[in-house]
Amino acid sequence: MISADDFYKVMCAMVPLYFAMLVAYGSVKWCKIFSPEQCSGINRFVAVFAVPVLSFHFISQNNPYEMDTKFIVADTLSKLLVLVLLSVWAILFKGGLDWLITLFSLATLPNTLVMGIPLLNAMYGDFTQSLMVQLVVLQCIIWYTLLLFLFEYRAATLLIKNQFPGSTAASISKFEIDGDVISLDGRDPVRTESEIDGNGRIRVRIRRSTSSAPDSALSSSMGITPRASNLSGAEIFSVNTPAPLHEYHNGNADIAFGNGDLGFGYRSASPRLSGTPRPTLIRFNRRHIPVAGKVYRQQSPAFSGVRMVWESPGKCNGGGGERQGCKDVVGEREISFRDSSKFPVAEEEDPKATATGQDMPRTHVMLRLILTMVGRKLSRNPNTYSSVLGLLWSLISFKWNVGMPSLVKYSIKIISDAGLGMAMFSLGLFMALQPRIIACGTKRATMGMGIRFICGPILMSAASIAVGLRGVRLHAAIVQAALPQGIVPFVFAREYGLHPDILSTGVIFGMLVSLPVTLLYYILLGL
Repeated sequence: MISADDFYKVMCAMVPLYFAMLVAYGSVKWCKIFSPEQCSGINRFVAVFAVPVLSFHFISQNNPYEMDTKFIVADTLSKLLVLVLLSVWAILFKGGLDWLITLFSLATLPNTLVMGIPLLNAMYGDFTQSLMVQLVVLQCIIWYTLLLFLFEYRAATLLIKNQFPGSTAASISKFEIDGDVISLDGRDPVRTESEIDGNGRIRVRIRRSTSSAPDSALSSSMGITPRASNLSGAEIFSVNTPAPLHEYHNGNADIAFGNGDLGFGYRSASPRLSGTPRPTLIRFNRRHIPVAGKVYRQQSPAFSGVRMVWESPGKCNGGGGERQGCKDVVGEREISFRDSSKFPVAEEEDPKATATGQDMPRTHVMLRLILTMVGRKLSRNPNTYSSVLGLLWSLISFKWNVGMPSLVKYSIKIISDAGLGMAMFSLGLFMALQPRIIACGTKRATMGMGIRFICGPILMSAASIAVGLRGVRLHAAIVQAALPQGIVPFVFAREYGLHPDILSTGVIFGMLVSLPVTLLYYILLGL
């Protein structure tokens, strides 16, 4: 039975975190203390320094030689069970890869580092910190990598389907990727160059459009400075363009900006979410010509010429003046596609018919492309380095009983001590900058919360019982499965344009309801 002292101990651990979030929310939403640009700087510090250092601090102090095998196996089994069930559902009921990725993120990837460690520590004692750190290591090294692999596979599939439709893709023998191409997520324009050898095999080179045309009209008019995302969460809050705040109307989505409504910028099929005017148009062409707006696609560019008309609904700068409704005709072998929106094509095609007759390159060709992209993404993620370095140091430290030098130890501690509070503060800024807490609609929000707070704990409890987990460790496993949605899956969803409104609601609304939900689990499990 949970006593009043136990309940008060939990509240003492969690209320300060929510207080930091409330202060940040009020400072932007009501007091207007921070501008969107200042919020961007604060959250970039949190994402690049505070959270990675906090992660390193916890991991480096955890003894990897005393890991709880049953607890880790239970967590791994529950995630694999979710993945298998979603895969079967996607295959038998045509659920599709998109929903498999989103539902997997909702069901299995909670905010363990920021919320899990202090909450479980207050509920069940100090030993849970070691359990949570073990899960953090697995999340950063294994599960986030798997999630990124699925996102890159989806992006590569979209690239191939739109660039090499039908049986053309089966002839691709090699992808060559330039060093400045970080990902196929669509955040930075890229182009492809294809070459057919005497045997009919296709070699495709993927290049970044801005690398060969730094003075392009698109980049200059939009005020874009190309840079790779670090996946750390900084991009959630960043203002990625120095241009003045104004309104853009592009295609199916209206992107609005104002002093009180800063987007965290992502492409979505839902027009309800605001975003930064960062181009999510991935271009695949023979030479770089700035193209935006409406795309009219004909046959595959690999074998025939394609002409495309650019029709801008806004103002264009050119020739020393402004002109409305600018139209340019692009030359042979030009094509573009959006990996997260519908294509306005000249001749409508049946997507089901297209997907049915679509061939793909050989497995090893696709695998090499995806692994290259995943490796480049992870190499720019500060959390990757903090997790790996923390694990390596803990292996050395606890193996040979080597202590960290005091100079280094206290340098890390001074930043890590601020990590939890700053992480919650940044979440408050994020919440205040959104036009609405429930961005995806009531129906999808209810579905997401049910998966996050009901299905996840149920599957975790089943896996834990199956491996023989009992007592307090079983209770801790169930409560950690009911933590709010993790930040990193939302960052991926935003960058790849896949249901970011659902993950955004999972982060914001889930943070608000997670405390009463976890307390309810805590009370019920203590009966």
